[in-house]
Amino acid sequence: MNIERIEYELTVCKLRSLENIRKDSDFFFLGVTDQELSLVCKTEETPSDYTDREDGWRAFRIVGVLDFSLVGILSRISSLLAENQIGIFAVSTYNTDYILVKEENYEKALAILAEAGYQVQ
Repeated sequence: MNIERIEYELTVCKLRSLENIRKDSDFFFLGVTDQELSLVCKTEETPSDYTDREDGWRAFRIVGVLDFSLVGILSRISSLLAENQIGIFAVSTYNTDYILVKEENYEKALAILAEAGYQVQ
């Protein structure tokens, strides 16, 4: 399985409203529930109206379109990283999964995955 680096520095934040989100950005994830409004975005594009914010994230994605019948892809990656004391923040799209780790663990996480047989691009 191939893993592709995402070169942006990312921020995970909680927002008061949808008003100031850069919807023209080429990379962001928005989560809206009855309890919160969460955003993952490029750090330099973080809106000013956040209530909580955590900078210092980096990401990689599983390359290709993942069929919904596939089982355990995210579980295997998260287990490998957990065994090495690396926490993750995962986001899924229709096509694939994105895994965020803190900047200080990014290269270590990719090395662990490469050792486990993943092709890191």
